[in-house]
Order: sequence, then C-alpha cells, then structure tokens
Amino acid sequence: MNLDVLESKPRSLIRALKAGDRRAIGRAITLAETDQARITGLCQEIGPHTGHAQIIGITGPPGSGKSTLIDGLISTLRRLSHTVAVVAVDPSSPISGGAILGDRLRMHSHNADDGVFIRSLSTRGHLGGLTPAVHSIIDILEFAGFGRIILETVGTGQSEIEIAEIAQTIVVLCAPGMGDHVQTLKAGVLEIADILVVNKADLAGADLTVQQLKAMLALRPPVHGQVPVLQTTATTVSGLDELVDAIVYHGVKDGGDSTRRRRERTRRLLASRAGALLQERLLRHGDGNLDAICDTLERGERSLEDSARDVLKLKYT
Repeated sequence: MNLDVLESKPRSLIRALKAGDRRAIGRAITLAETDQARITGLCQEIGPHTGHAQIIGITGPPGSGKSTLIDGLISTLRRLSHTVAVVAVDPSSPISGGAILGDRLRMHSHNADDGVFIRSLSTRGHLGGLTPAVHSIIDILEFAGFGRIILETVGTGQSEIEIAEIAQTIVVLCAPGMGDHVQTLKAGVLEIADILVVNKADLAGADLTVQQLKAMLALRPPVHGQVPVLQTTATTVSGLDELVDAIVYHGVKDGGDSTRRRRERTRRLLASRAGALLQERLLRHGDGNLDAICDTLERGERSLEDSARDVLKLKYT
C-alpha cells in the first residue's frame, strides 16, 4: 500500500489502521510525532472507537531490567492470545535527537508476530517525562486492535506523574541493591503504583527489598487499595505468569469498579493538555494584553499569582 496515498487520503489511512496494516500504523505514529495538527483530525475520527484497551505503564530506574521484563511480558501475553503494543519513551539523544534504544533491541525478536507492535519514541526536547504525542499514539494503536498497550518510561519524577495521567495499570520496578531508590519511592512512585515488582529476584537482597516495599505500603493511605509486591527474574521468566495475572486482574477491576479513578485520570490528562496548549499559545502570540501583564509584574505592581490569574482571563482562539 502506497504510504503517500495513505497520508493524502485520511479515510484510506483509517481503513488501513482498522485492518491492522503495520505500515499504516507506523505512518500514523510518525505523523503524531511530527505533525500534531494533522493527526488531530484523525484522532477525532477514531476517538469514539477507542477506550477499551488496557494501558499498562511500566516505570523504574535504569538497571531495573524493564526491557528484559517487557520482552518476557510480551511472550507471556501472546501465549494467552492477547495482542500487545509497546510504546517505549526515551530521552532524546543529545547528539542525534533520536531515542536512545539501549537494550530494547531484544524486544524486536517479536517483529514477525502480527499480534505485536513495538515503537521507541524520543521525547524530542520535551521537558516532561513523556512526549506530547503519546496520547495520539495510544489512540492509534488501540484503534488498530491492540488490547494491551505497554507504555515504558525511565523512572524520573516527571515521567511518573505523567504516566499516572495515561495508564490504567501502573507497574513499578525495583531491583536488589537499589537501596536509595527504594527509600525515595514513598515520595513519588509509591503513590501511583498498582503493582510493585522486585525484578532480578535471583540476586542477593531481593527478600530485603520486598520487605522494605511492604513496610512502605503499610504507611500508604488505605484509600489506595491493596498493592501486590511480586518477585520476577525476567531472564528466566520466573514470576512472569504471576505478574501477567496481576496485570490482567487489575485491568478487569479497574474497568469494572473504578469509575472515580478513571474520572480523576481524565481530569489530570485534560488539565495537563490544557496547560500545555495555553503555554504554547502564550509564547506564540504577540499580544498587547499579555505584554501589559508582563509590565505590571516586572514593575512589582502585581504578584506572580495575581498575574497568572490575569493571564487565565485572556482569550486565545
């Protein structure tokens, strides 16, 4: 299928996506990364047909074995006949601007499987942990028929906040010997984790790490619900069946009785996107009213808080 035709004829692209055409999926994702204005129309068309896939966020520090674990998760989910897409988000390379792929090459052993789609993305200078295009990309993959979509990010503070705005099920990885990381979990990731995993459980200190995590969970407000702490050794697939069971169970539970949580996630997502749009328009427009607000702030006549509220009263279309 001619990709230029797909790009010039949105209906043809939508039909190809619905049929699961891999080149069409790749082309649509490239458009989402490079031309957000054009992809918006496509997402408006396919939006009513999305919302059924389980979005699984997997985060953790470098060295926790995320890529090896995800490779094992793909195999386990496929054995259970689930279709799987992986969106792996990396900081941009400071030299090339491209995604730093690292150990993700091993995931591409699944490339011949039509039930698996893997894409690495660059943040392209975005200051947060996730690229702004990721929302559109998830819609594209879901419309193309993938029932489990794995979103992998490096465990930095901002990515942990942003992944909570997107994923329904959040898996947080640790590994033995990461004492400092475990001690800081309670300040961030512990608040969003649905499943905690101690990977590389064949290494010394794994049991101690599990005990530390359980002790921290005991201090978490009960409103967050029960969080399982699992052990895996991804290189030998040990514990992966239990992890998949926990992920699938959480997806069913979240879909059935967590309306409040889904609404909170939608509100966070909407607030985040609205804030990004406002920032983009404020920096792009040459507006006399905005300059007047800047003048009063610089002269000390208005506080930053009051000036920000004045900005919210401005109308940009």
